[in-house]
Amino acid sequence: MIGIAGPSGSGKTALARRLAARLPAPVLSLDDYYRDLSYLALGERERQNFDDPAMIDWPLLRENLRAFRQGREMAKPVYDFTTHTRSAKVERLPPGPMLIVEGLFALYDEEVRALSSTRVFVSLDDAVCFARRLARDMRERGRSRESVLRQYNETVRPMAERYVLPTRAFADVVVSGDARLEESAAAVIAHARGQHPP
Repeated sequence: MIGIAGPSGSGKTALARRLAARLPAPVLSLDDYYRDLSYLALGERERQNFDDPAMIDWPLLRENLRAFRQGREMAKPVYDFTTHTRSAKVERLPPGPMLIVEGLFALYDEEVRALSSTRVFVSLDDAVCFARRLARDMRERGRSRESVLRQYNETVRPMAERYVLPTRAFADVVVSGDARLEESAAAVIAHARGQHPP
């Protein structure tokens, strides 16, 4: 298992997709493991701090990862960011030799971290991270510029400093989010193959 962590907008997903194409291997996004907030009114859901690791359904994530490691099919949840609820459908991942797990907290939880044989941290300047997040949230999640900026200043950046940036210390490989994807992917694959030669 390859775990890829880093602040929002650093390039985790892009690196995970490049690795998935090269290896090949499925990608598991921690974003799909946010807790279901359907019991709250929509306005209250939107005010939740999604940059706190307490928002992740850790028991379900650990259970799914253990299943994959044991060679069993995984039923992965699907999260709807427009409503902040978990979709009724699940995505089934068949067992395989390798899995890529990416998300803010991919290196945060001790058990999840221990399941990763290659731990990666994607580092990038904060201003670039914000610009990328702004573009993504407006394009894919229907957010306004003002709401993205407010959330970034109130929770995203402070929570990254508290919970995400310190996990760089657990990384086997640190790559820059503005480096060529092919170079970053090659560094990760070299470590993964060193851990588990083909």
